[in-house]
Amino acid sequence: MTQTANSERRPRVALYSHDAQGLGHIRRNLAIAHALRGGGRDLDQLLLTSAPDVAHAGRPDGCDIVSLPALAKDPAGRYGARHLSVGADQLVAMRSAVLHATLAAFAPDVLIVDKHPRGFRGELEPALAAVRAGGGRVVLGLRDVLDDATTAAREWKDARAAKALRAWYDEVWVYGDPRVHDPIADLDVPRRVRVRHTGYLAHGRPAARIRTRVGAGPYALAMVGAGEDGSDLARAFATAAMPAGHRGVVVAGPHMSADAVADLRRIAAARDDLQVVRSAPDAAGLIAGAAALVGMGGYNTVCEALAAATPMLVVPRIEPRREQLLRAEALARHDAVDVLMPDDLAPGRVGDWLASAVSRRERTGAPIDLAGLSRIPDLLADLVGADTLETRHVA
Repeated sequence: MTQTANSERRPRVALYSHDAQGLGHIRRNLAIAHALRGGGRDLDQLLLTSAPDVAHAGRPDGCDIVSLPALAKDPAGRYGARHLSVGADQLVAMRSAVLHATLAAFAPDVLIVDKHPRGFRGELEPALAAVRAGGGRVVLGLRDVLDDATTAAREWKDARAAKALRAWYDEVWVYGDPRVHDPIADLDVPRRVRVRHTGYLAHGRPAARIRTRVGAGPYALAMVGAGEDGSDLARAFATAAMPAGHRGVVVAGPHMSADAVADLRRIAAARDDLQVVRSAPDAAGLIAGAAALVGMGGYNTVCEALAAATPMLVVPRIEPRREQLLRAEALARHDAVDVLMPDDLAPGRVGDWLASAVSRRERTGAPIDLAGLSRIPDLLADLVGADTLETRHVA
């Protein structure tokens, strides 16, 4: 509804993610936006992202999108522009200007920042100052695993994260169960900044408006995130034997190369039990319907598999970060997933796992806290006070 001179000013929440590789950051923020919308509050929400296609496909009511010039990260971990012929410094300057202008005008009651407290290479700093000057609160959201302890501590120090927290932040929300892994155990977090472990953002993921058609009957599923570095895993699954009575479905991801997708489609054309899908906006539903899942171990894919109790084989990315490997190993210790190292990846290994997984009984490992999304609305209310979250008239 268009705002008028005597309209109601709804509480405002902004969510920032830098979105350099994969879709994990924006998918986490989308899940949080849905949880806040479903928490009984009528909110205006603004997603700041360089993955607008994903955001638009899954945004809740009352939520709008601001698109940032897109980043890309190469296999060596170097960053640059995804689409534009500009240098890194110019790209950061452009993104920073958009962020500052948008957040200064929007004046959110709360800004939730995914992972990087200063934004990518400090791009968020002017916007952070503007939000605080306007009386807004700021939260840093961290996934369950950042990297190995030494690397995470070094990067935290190099990014001047503790200084940023002291200057601008009120709380840190850790989107995981500390009994599985605690990413801040070895990090410098100022005492005045409150740390909350929410549990994994798993149960309560929103249902997508669009459903991927996978035909009738049971299926095994392969998902490789955005697909930039998932072609080897996708091909191993595509050439593996499917369990008796099951079909295979491969989700290539929007960033997989055209050549790799064409290769997968050639393989599928020679089989009668394999389907290749370019992307799946209803990932959670697709995972919930699968008899077994093979994936790379990104945060959101793992959360969706755990929530659905779908057996999962994680073939983790191990370079340039060890995040997925550490997550997989920690969850494997809780008997929540199985792990296959990339060097051991082969169609036969994948086929053998699928054959056993589709008939496996429910796991009996220690319970893992998967209820993070149900806690997010209460954390927000506790942070700003219930009165702030009430819609009010503005002249």
